[in-house]
Amino acid sequence: MEQLEKFRQDTREWLEANCPPTMRTPMASEDDTVWGGRKATYKNPEAKLWLDRMASRGWTVPTWPKAYGGGGLTKDENQILQSELRRIKARSPLSSFGIWMLGPALLEYASEEQKQKFLPPIVRGEIRWCQGYSEPGAGSDLAGLQTKAEDKGDHYLVNGQKIWTSYADKADWIFCLVRTDSTKKHDGISFLLFDMDSPGVEARPISMISGASPFCETFFTDVKVPKSHLVGELNKGWTIAKRLLQHERDMISGMGLGSGVGSSASLESLAKDYFGESNGKVASAALREHIVQQKMDGKAFALTLQRTTEEAKAGQGMGAASSIFKYYGTELNKRRYELMLEIMGTQGLGWTGEGFTDQEIGVTRSWLRSKGNSIEGGTSEVQLNVVAKRVLNLPD
Repeated sequence: MEQLEKFRQDTREWLEANCPPTMRTPMASEDDTVWGGRKATYKNPEAKLWLDRMASRGWTVPTWPKAYGGGGLTKDENQILQSELRRIKARSPLSSFGIWMLGPALLEYASEEQKQKFLPPIVRGEIRWCQGYSEPGAGSDLAGLQTKAEDKGDHYLVNGQKIWTSYADKADWIFCLVRTDSTKKHDGISFLLFDMDSPGVEARPISMISGASPFCETFFTDVKVPKSHLVGELNKGWTIAKRLLQHERDMISGMGLGSGVGSSASLESLAKDYFGESNGKVASAALREHIVQQKMDGKAFALTLQRTTEEAKAGQGMGAASSIFKYYGTELNKRRYELMLEIMGTQGLGWTGEGFTDQEIGVTRSWLRSKGNSIEGGTSEVQLNVVAKRVLNLPD
């Protein structure tokens, strides 16, 4: 216990000295999110400074092994770190599919050489990854994918198309499911990593109602991929794919906990801006009730996630439960934005032009963007089917 208290004190002192002032304020918009990568630009130089300082300690991924650039913290130490970050309202230094999805899969399935090559750049935010899973004819039935990787001796030749590839136009590398055996379905899929700047790769953004283009169509035409970039065994990629989907659904479910422009704190602040305050509280009793309910649901969800994560670390596994969290987390996130629009009233109808602040326009567009949460990472319908069959054991 004494050792943990010393760790807390040291951590608190380091954070106070190294977390820049602007990194202790809520994000004004989703544009403030730090994704890293070769193409990264930073509106605020302190965001890059915060990333570099946290990465130098491995605290962008506190529990990853130090051998791969992580912090090497124990469960208790990480809990202390997270509580100290919350105490000073620190922003996340890095958002990364490499951290949330690919990294855990590499730690479990990659060779030592691959771990040494790919994990440290993820920790430092040097490589931004995207996911090549869904295809025009293989969405809910992911195992029906047709993108092929042909064996050409010292490399694979990849041809095909992916769709709904999040931020493919901004990513540096892709982790991609490909078919390496056309005679089998699940047992004919492999897991490849390759550079998005490779000749033959083209990403086309898909325009959405929110005005943003987070998703892309991605085309591969005779893309050469070194055989050393095959993760796991040939034709055994489906096992990795399923594991990674669990990590993805865990990540998306975390949206329900709220951060940045959609956090519980910003809900209260927003409500006070539009409805005023009385004795330090939001003036509208009805609105207070809605905000409290959202916070209670979020707290219960966070505690359930924490309990299940601890059980998984103890060897009990999460498995199909990730579908429960993905479904509930995305619904909670959508409800949060609905509440923000309720607070803003007619000011939530702005899209551009005079009469609306940047924050109001940003919230409205984020509300529209949140609708995609029900699709990405597996549709809500797919998650409910998984829960029905694998958790409740209901008959087909």
